[in-house]
Parts: sequence; structure tokens; C-alpha cells
Amino acid sequence: MARRKKGSVTNHSEESQPAEKTKTPAEYEKEIYDLKQMIEISRSLCTTLELSKLIESTLFITMAQMHVLAAGIFILNSVDSFAYSLGNNYNGFDVDMSKEYSIPMASTLVEYIVENRDQVFTLKDLEKHIAGSKELKLLQSLNITLLVPLVLKNRVNGLLVLGERFASGAEDGAVYDEYDKQQVSIIASLAAVAINNASLLELSSTDMMTHLKLKYYFFNVLTDKLDSAIMQDVHLSVLMFDIDFFKKFNDTYGHACGDYVLQQVASLIKGSIRSQDLASRYGGEEFTVLLSDTNKKDAVFIADRIRKNIEAYDFEYENKHMKVTVSGGVAVFSSETNPVKSAKALVDQADQALYVSKRNGRNRVTFADPSFLTVMGNPELLFEDESSKNNSSDAEKD
Repeated sequence: MARRKKGSVTNHSEESQPAEKTKTPAEYEKEIYDLKQMIEISRSLCTTLELSKLIESTLFITMAQMHVLAAGIFILNSVDSFAYSLGNNYNGFDVDMSKEYSIPMASTLVEYIVENRDQVFTLKDLEKHIAGSKELKLLQSLNITLLVPLVLKNRVNGLLVLGERFASGAEDGAVYDEYDKQQVSIIASLAAVAINNASLLELSSTDMMTHLKLKYYFFNVLTDKLDSAIMQDVHLSVLMFDIDFFKKFNDTYGHACGDYVLQQVASLIKGSIRSQDLASRYGGEEFTVLLSDTNKKDAVFIADRIRKNIEAYDFEYENKHMKVTVSGGVAVFSSETNPVKSAKALVDQADQALYVSKRNGRNRVTFADPSFLTVMGNPELLFEDESSKNNSSDAEKD
């Protein structure tokens, strides 16, 4: 009878299992390449703190890595949001602009996803478990192929959705295998951390009343933009505004009215500039605006347009119609005429120009002309009045 070798153990359960498939050199090379890609993706996402740019970067990365024609992210827009909103956080989807793409946190879709948050979901998976729901019909209208939860600390902070996948020659090229799902899960995990950090920065740097950026965030961005303007030899403009006679709104109608005026002025300023520009609440009733790659002529035009929009707006509070005006100051970086080296110097110039607008009657815009900056003893001579004088007879000083 043949003897069993000493030390050998027969494991019938192991003998009954099929041998694990040996990977080919090409498969190992692909995994190594994908790991390197994930390191680069992690570095890219972790170095971007501006939420809109981060989401845009996440979408393009996902589309490239997963070979899809569209991608989008439903996120919570604030800490007290009760729904995930798509907003403008998508690329490639054919959306109906008249429809609101929103998924309530209390929906059956979100409840199912939260219960299974470690998974990724194909549209067929969702149709099987939550058929007929309003949220499922919304996803069907987008023609998604995959939904990936953005999970951080066991909390679903967003929903990454992928559109139609294009095949690369193979008949099943548009199908997600387990390796594909693992890869997109890693991307979603990296994106969840980065988006959470960017959202926290967004909240901590935003004035909750006006929803504009705060002073210190403005200075940080202005410093970076000024460095770029110096290197690229382009113009950079700063506008500063102050609400005229703001104290009278608080004294006459109460502080709630003053808050209303601040909110409406902030909205009018933000609505008068481009998406690449930045508006901030500088403090109290003062506002600043950063205009990228903008020369004196255009900066003064935009500042005066803001002034006119505010003057023409009907401020109605508790059935009372009020007239609100602002005074403005404009300063422009130029390597030839105004080569300032710091953000503070440029803001100070706009602030001085604003002071002159106040001194000369308010409801006007003044440009800080560097050619007069050496004139001392008479601040009014340092600047050029760029807007028409206020026709109002009210000359009261704040």
C-alpha cells in the first residue's frame, strides 16, 4: 500500500475547487498601469480645492478611465440639503433644461443605495429592486449605465452616474466586469474625500448671508491670480463697492431690512460678472470683485454697469420700495502702468478710489490712475471720476 508522504495533508475541499486562473503578462502590465493611473488621479484630485473645478476634473477622469460618453455627479449643495442635485455637474448628458434633476434623500432609491453603499449599481440592478420609482425614471431619462455612491465615513455624500459606454471592438466591450467596477469604485472613493474637503472649504470661505466668498478667500485667490498676471503679462482688475447710506436702512426699517439689502446687492453684483470672475463680501456693507484678464476700459465699464444695475433695481421690503445706490473704486494691474507686487496694494488702490467716490457725492465709480499716485496732499487729484455725478440732492455723509 502506498504511503502518504510525511507532513502532507489532503484537503478534499481544496481539491474540489477549480484552480485560479493564471494571469497573463499583459494582464499584469494593465494592472500596474492602472495602479499608476490611480496614483496620478489621487494626486490630481487632492491638489484641487475649488469645488467646481474638482467636479469637472472628476467627470473627465471618469469618462476617460471607464470609456463612457457622459458622466455626472449628484451632490448635496449645502449641509442642510435634503436632496442630491445634478445642477451643472455633468458632461455629455442630454438634459432637459426645464426639468430639475434632483433625488431626495428620503427616496426609495437613496434608501436602497445607502443599505448597499459598498456596491456599484447598473441600471438593471436598480430596475430590479426599485422598479417604477420617480427617481429611477429620472435616471432612465439620462440613459445611465452605472451608478456609484460617493461614500465617506459610511455616509453617502453624492452619486456618480455614468452614461453610455462605448465598446472597443469586443462584443461585450460596453459591459462592466468586476475589475471595471473595482476601478470605478476606487475613483469614487478618491473623489468622495476630495469633494468633501472642497465642500468644507467652500462652506468655511463663504458668507452665509450673501453666499459670496469671504475677504480672506478673496485675498488668497487674488494673490494667485496676480502672480499669474505678472508671469503672463496680462491685466488684472479689482473693483470695490460700498452701499451708500447703509446705516439708514438698519435705523429706519430694522436690521432684517439691512440684511435684505445686503443679499440683493450681492445677488446683483454676482449676476453682473462672468463665471471666471470672483465676488466677495469684504466686510460690513463693502464688496470686492476680481476680474481676470481685464483692462481699465472693460473694468470701469463693468463697475459702472454694476452701479447702474443696483440703482435701477426696485428694492421692495415689506411693501416698502427703497432706492439703493453704491459707490465704487477700480484698480488695474498692468506691468507697464501699474506694476504692483502684492494683492493688498491693488486692493488698497481700489479702496482709495472708492473713498474718492464717497467724497465726491457717491453713486459713482472712480478709477485709481497710477499716473497721479505720486501727487500728495489732495486725494481727489489722485483719481479719475469715471461715472456721471449723482443727481440726488442728498449730500448726507455716512
